Amino acid sequence: MSTIRNVVFDMGNVMIHFDPEVFIDRENIMDPDDRRLIMNELFLSVEWAQMDAGILTEETAEPLIMRRFPERLQPVVRNLLYNWAIPRAEIDGMKELVIELKEAGYGVFLLSNASVAQHRYWPLVPASQYFDGKLISCDVKVVKPMWEIYQMFTDRFGLDPEECMFIDDAPSNVAAAIACGWKGIVFHGDAEELRNKLREAGINI
Repeated sequence: MSTIRNVVFDMGNVMIHFDPEVFIDRENIMDPDDRRLIMNELFLSVEWAQMDAGILTEETAEPLIMRRFPERLQPVVRNLLYNWAIPRAEIDGMKELVIELKEAGYGVFLLSNASVAQHRYWPLVPASQYFDGKLISCDVKVVKPMWEIYQMFTDRFGLDPEECMFIDDAPSNVAAAIACGWKGIVFHGDAEELRNKLREAGINI
């Protein structure tokens, strides 16, 4: 059995919180119909998925998204489109876990579905300084759980899939990594639970 040498993390709801309801709260939008419209036509839109896939950027997605909103909501939607990650709220305990892994000699990487804006806000996340590398879906125009992105990742960093442990909050993404020969753990929001599962998998932290 191969020894795990690298731990690869997803970003949203693993390293930082991604909760559109909270982002909408920040904008003081309380009307249920307005909230539903913003959720469906921004965060759950085709354009949002296309930004992750590198087909659109925030700038090219903006006019496509805005035409579905009344003028009174457009400033709010525009701010959410560009600035949902500001301020960035880290998941409790995850930075400390990453530091433990680094100090124990493991490679620590990021593999995330995200738009080009990720390159702007990720360096502002304190835990980011401890990562050895990252691969973001928009840059390669392939998204999890497509198998190609896992192969691209190991090829880019010269890693053996059997030596990689993948952490993601989406079971489908973890299942895809396992199908590509990786190990995997579904993250449920609890850093201590994850630490215990990593230890059970033979990681010495």
